[in-house]
Amino acid sequence: MDNNGLDGRVLDRLFDVIVSRIDSDDETSHTAKLFSKGPAKIAQKVGEEAVETVIEGVSGTAEQLADESADLLYHLLVLWAARNLKPDDVWAALEGRKGISGIAEKAARPET
Repeated sequence: MDNNGLDGRVLDRLFDVIVSRIDSDDETSHTAKLFSKGPAKIAQKVGEEAVETVIEGVSGTAEQLADESADLLYHLLVLWAARNLKPDDVWAALEGRKGISGIAEKAARPET
């Protein structure tokens, strides 16, 4: 499948741009405006985008699902940056689950 040279590294590049905007003017940067509202508001936005993604996943077109997925990933990366979580930390968590069934992985989590 031809992906026009695009791959998952786009998330790492986007994360770097997001981090570079932490101290930007929130009058000119949407990302800076999100940071100024704090992690709770950013997390709320992630939730809103997740719902929109689910809606498009059920009844939207593939293009609409792609657009909402991009919004969700962007806001998730902003949340990671606000909480000082690096993409490599998440990639390592995913890698650590390789070869483990989802049922077994979930069962091994501490109860909350």
